[in-house]
Amino acid sequence: MERVARVARHVWRYICAAPGTYLWLLFLGLNTIALTQMPPRYRHWWLETHSTNLAELSHHPVKVLISSAFWTQTPSFLFWFVVFNIFLVPVERRLGTARWFGVVALAHVGATLISEGTVRLLIDAGLDSHREVFVLDIGVSYGVSGGVGVLVWLIDRPWRWWYLGVTAVFFVVLLASGTDYTNLGHLCAYLIGLACKPLTRGRADKGIDPAKVIRQVRQRVGKTQG
Repeated sequence: MERVARVARHVWRYICAAPGTYLWLLFLGLNTIALTQMPPRYRHWWLETHSTNLAELSHHPVKVLISSAFWTQTPSFLFWFVVFNIFLVPVERRLGTARWFGVVALAHVGATLISEGTVRLLIDAGLDSHREVFVLDIGVSYGVSGGVGVLVWLIDRPWRWWYLGVTAVFFVVLLASGTDYTNLGHLCAYLIGLACKPLTRGRADKGIDPAKVIRQVRQRVGKTQG
């Protein structure tokens, strides 16, 4: 019983160090459960009306820019739980909740407007179908991509440059292999995160050393088991 209480205290302290990330995950989890209970036709309508496609942006821009960040097109909460813990939790712990929110919000809104603006220009130029106006564009991935980008400046050298190279190649390949404009948004969100370097001033003096983090995790696991 004492061991369970010790583990619970460690988990609670870990959650409290990144409240924004875990509150976001809580809403995402509840909404994922709600999606699984909806009939397929109603689910598609719901996602469409909360999507940041051109049709919804032209009528309810503020509503969909906010609501689209709390739903996913497919029920994939476990995947996002892992991704949030790998990328967003370290960012919030290092930057604080206010700066973390600034990065995520800038990436989500900025990438949405850039990608959908590109779609609008191509449609008006006759280079793409008018059906793109109604394509679903919903989810947390733009905000997460911004977190992936800003995390570059919170990692110690030389790990920083390895991380920058791997993540940059990932987003470029994602864009090259994509069949829609969402991956353009992912790359833009990542670049917005990189551009948020000024927000890391005073918070990146002691960067994250992956090797040190692994050692600390092992030590904490050992303590909880002891």
